[in-house]
Amino acid sequence: MDLPILSAGAAKGLVSALQQAFLVDTGASIQGSFGAVGAMKEKLLAGEACDVIILTAAMISELTQNGHVLAGSSAPLGRVRTGIAVRSGEPLPDISDPDSLRKSLLAAKGIYFPDPKLATAGIHFLNVLKQLDIDKDVGKYLRPFPNGATAMMNLAQSTEPQLIGCTQITEIKYTKGVALVGLLPKDFELATVYSAAVASQAAHPDIARRLVGLLSGQGSEALRAEGGFEI
Repeated sequence: MDLPILSAGAAKGLVSALQQAFLVDTGASIQGSFGAVGAMKEKLLAGEACDVIILTAAMISELTQNGHVLAGSSAPLGRVRTGIAVRSGEPLPDISDPDSLRKSLLAAKGIYFPDPKLATAGIHFLNVLKQLDIDKDVGKYLRPFPNGATAMMNLAQSTEPQLIGCTQITEIKYTKGVALVGLLPKDFELATVYSAAVASQAAHPDIARRLVGLLSGQGSEALRAEGGFEI
């Protein structure tokens, strides 16, 4: 049996790590679609098959009120912060304060980040560039991707010098070939709580609830913490 899920890219590493255990326990194979939260929400509203939905807690609350998520089925996975990344082995730029971050971004020859219209981190990062008053200066170096995972994968595979990336730290941590430099300076901090819930259209709601429990329960706390979730 396949269990379709729609998930924010921030939870891809967690879901992947628990997939085999869930299959052994339930006999169900997770069929995941991962991407920017806005895109995943649009897929759900368009009627795409979905038993479990993983989005920001605010979005899950909204979808519950609108009847697209079963009331009482949601559970928080943890808080995820947004950070800066470079390719593994590259020198770590100084991002300790707004001025240092500004200088490091201006020095970059390529800036990898998620969709500035649909992805939580992408929307936020574009606003950070505007607040630093460098959005026009770095415009030709911006390299947006559909989601943070894709942005980090492309950063890892790149060969050009002086590249930098920004997305949620869970996506940085599970991408081989990139290294977490650190969190955005406190002035630009973004911390997002993610939740998992059962979709109202779920074909297998009981199995879906078991997945939500596995993702959010005590048994996965250490795994979530290691992957960048703050419990």
